[in-house]
Amino acid sequence: MQEHSFYNLDTFLKGWERNNKYFDMLSLMSQLSRLFSESDIPYLDYRLAENLFCKYFKAINDARTCTAYDARIGKVGIGIKTFILKGKNQNTSVEKIAEFNRLKKTLNHLSGIELAVQVSKYRNERIQFANNQYDVKESLYHIVGRIVGSLRLFNAPYREINLEKIHLDKDDDTSCSFNDGNDEYTFNKSKSVLLKRFTLSKEYKDIPVEILRDPLELLEEFFTSKKEHIYSARKLNKGIDYVILPLYSYSKKKGRFVPEKSGLNQFNAGGRVRNDLEVYIPIPQAIHHNFPNFFPSKDTSFSLVLPNEQIISAKICQDGGKALMSNPNKALGEWILRKVLRKKPKEIVSIDDLDRLGFDSVCIEDLHCQNTDGSKMFRISFSDMYENYRDFIGK
Repeated sequence: MQEHSFYNLDTFLKGWERNNKYFDMLSLMSQLSRLFSESDIPYLDYRLAENLFCKYFKAINDARTCTAYDARIGKVGIGIKTFILKGKNQNTSVEKIAEFNRLKKTLNHLSGIELAVQVSKYRNERIQFANNQYDVKESLYHIVGRIVGSLRLFNAPYREINLEKIHLDKDDDTSCSFNDGNDEYTFNKSKSVLLKRFTLSKEYKDIPVEILRDPLELLEEFFTSKKEHIYSARKLNKGIDYVILPLYSYSKKKGRFVPEKSGLNQFNAGGRVRNDLEVYIPIPQAIHHNFPNFFPSKDTSFSLVLPNEQIISAKICQDGGKALMSNPNKALGEWILRKVLRKKPKEIVSIDDLDRLGFDSVCIEDLHCQNTDGSKMFRISFSDMYENYRDFIGK
């Protein structure tokens, strides 16, 4: 399990300004801004900001697997943002915090305060989903603001929207703006995107950035003289390092749907008395056909690491190896039905449940190592925003 420098929000807030290596690397990468922009404001890609934070704070990078947080340190969930600070005092910006494309049809029928409340409920559900999935107890936003000649770093509260105090500020054909007494939000109707106003906090840290006039010349010199020391980062290979599995079935008539008597609803199948937590993750034949050696053979146990770092035993079951199940079977159901989806006993999982939380697939990653009992180790995480099953399999 990964070690962390900070174990709770209080220790992070007290110690983050002493991480000089992090600040040095932010400054160094920002000096290369001329590769991408002619502006005097430093350029910093948001993925790079996330990766630098995770590396130098020893955080777990959740940016591609979580619908709410980009990183975790202990039980602290962290949203990482980088943007240009605007306004007269260069102290504010309105930035995207959530997308609801799958829920666009539902939201299109709403307006005014009803729309503000429903979007807020969806946003809160995703935060709660992430908290349940990763056992997050505290959270914050870490901001890398950008102004002329400098990076301006600060932290901001990361909280659910207070549904009881929502006040509508404006509603027209393009957007709906509202606040909850703590934060200001805007919902862009055409893009189904929720934005939040971030404002510079009283405590911040400025990092001077001297943008290089010709970064290409510097890179050419470096790569020419240091070739023997350059190693390419290992890229995850489809079907070797990971596969994506759907949590749904598909038909031309129904589209995507979660079967009521199999998969996540296997507990509802007939034939015998079943445990309320009996579930399995479907494995389409296309996975076995295209990547026949990814999973161990049928009924061979392997270790599955959950997003909260809990390890359960699992295996491939049923005819044709069409199911990934835990052993005991209820272990997987306890996690996904109760802890993550918060379903009551015998309550059916629907595609609407998955869409509301922002995922419909899971990623199974081969960790290329063995557990202490000799079993192969895999990691499971939710996957949709950046790569879902349809993208993975090419359908």
